[in-house]
Amino acid sequence: MNALVRVGAIALLIGCCVVIGAAPPRLPPDQMAKAVRNDAISIPTPGELFAALEKPGKPDWSGQYRGPIPTTYRNRAQIALNLGGLIADGFVAVEAKDSQQVKNIGSDIIKLAKALGVSENLLRRGNSLNEFAENDEWDALQEELEATQNEVKFSMQNHSDQDLVILVSVGGWVRGTQVVSAAIMQNYDERSAKVLRQPALVSFIQTKLNDISPELGSEPLLKDVKEKLVDVEKLVSFPAGKAPSIEDVRKVNAAVGKMMETIQNKTDAK
Repeated sequence: MNALVRVGAIALLIGCCVVIGAAPPRLPPDQMAKAVRNDAISIPTPGELFAALEKPGKPDWSGQYRGPIPTTYRNRAQIALNLGGLIADGFVAVEAKDSQQVKNIGSDIIKLAKALGVSENLLRRGNSLNEFAENDEWDALQEELEATQNEVKFSMQNHSDQDLVILVSVGGWVRGTQVVSAAIMQNYDERSAKVLRQPALVSFIQTKLNDISPELGSEPLLKDVKEKLVDVEKLVSFPAGKAPSIEDVRKVNAAVGKMMETIQNKTDAK
């Protein structure tokens, strides 16, 4: 099992979110057991994606920044996907130890989360992100960013918005994979490149997207994302034990980049 899937296997199960610094109610044992059986692997968080990257040297994290994205989306599925992407951007800023970037992204995370009706606890999280960034408390900041992500998911779960929980996770994975593949391209190393072999994980993501309610799943944006995932699955299905070439990595980066462009593209759909 490669490093990325191994990280995914021990990651938080979708919908079983633990919030650092808070005490949300735990799932009953019977529901927890059912969740474990159904989700032998789970979608890794952006922080876990970056941790799985076996870096021969320090990546140029600030070189992975992207321009600001809209925070006025009207389509709830698009909001959730982009919220996940923004959380990934937050982890990039933490890796780069860029306090101003953390604060900027944190503000946008709060805006998108509020658009989904996420609890006011997020405002406290946003204030904590700013405080830790001001004081350069990077370990605490990474924990608080993970807590913010889990707060979003937990709040959605409480409102029976499991579909949106899935989409936040998928958006974070797409943006995280874009960053990881770009970092590998900048400083190619066979060990690092092997983390991109993840056909089982992509297949799992496809299954989760297919489980989304018909009403939400029929939206053109999600249909487009699912179609692009088919291509991505082929690109990450390298032979076991064989490292992808730098050209293979470029193809993966281009494919997930197209997915991110689709997710970011603002439409007038509700």
